[in-house]
Amino acid sequence: MRVLLTNDDGIHAPGIEAMFDALDGLGEIVPIAPATVQSATSHGITFHDPLMCDEVVVNDRMAGIAVEGRPADCVKLALRAIWQEKFGPDSLPDLTISGMNSGANVGINVIYSGTVAAAVESAFLGVPAIAVSLHLGERPRVRYKRAAWIARQVIDRILKFPLDRHSVINVNIPRTESDDAPMPRIRVVEMNTAAGTDAYERRVSPAGEVYYWSTGSGMVFAHTAPQSDVEALLQGSATVTPLTYALTDRSRLQSWKERLSPAD
Repeated sequence: MRVLLTNDDGIHAPGIEAMFDALDGLGEIVPIAPATVQSATSHGITFHDPLMCDEVVVNDRMAGIAVEGRPADCVKLALRAIWQEKFGPDSLPDLTISGMNSGANVGINVIYSGTVAAAVESAFLGVPAIAVSLHLGERPRVRYKRAAWIARQVIDRILKFPLDRHSVINVNIPRTESDDAPMPRIRVVEMNTAAGTDAYERRVSPAGEVYYWSTGSGMVFAHTAPQSDVEALLQGSATVTPLTYALTDRSRLQSWKERLSPAD
């Protein structure tokens, strides 16, 4: 098996390093990730600038390709060009893993997330994908290695079952703050659908210019639905949520046809 490993925190982030090590034995892991932090860039892609690439050595175990672009750029470029250059015409990864992200991607954050966008881009182009994110507590206490080990257990459970070419699975690991943190319960749950309660603080620069600074943790929502990814993660479970990139609201499709179609 060949696995494309990407993220949105950048190729030098601790989460992708830990994930690379945790995936040992799964197959050939090929990191192709942003050169710099691209958090919350959602599904943006680059059209009017070149995607500069550089082969980098991250540590004595991990090397890869750093792309001056967004997460979706990395996947699009990997699947449409780099993979064929490395492995031959018509070749594709067997799986894409995006992460491990520093910060949870549950609820509305799924829409903003570059981590999830990379996984969605992969599935859209025909390679199944798993996005992996870690709910952060106090940063000095975060244990990326243990969290990645937990993520690997979840991934192995997922891969016991066949994934079709367009599958997207969103995985979130609960706060992991000790080297022997126990394996959490795995719960398959829906995405919470509620707006975040973040606000904006009005400030004035020394030059008298008005600007606004986003406040809040990104993990407080207008409401938390029972049996949702937000509820399960805050209760300490590892969450698994299948996603889709098809955005048509089928429940309203017929009513709009009736409203806008010309009368016979």
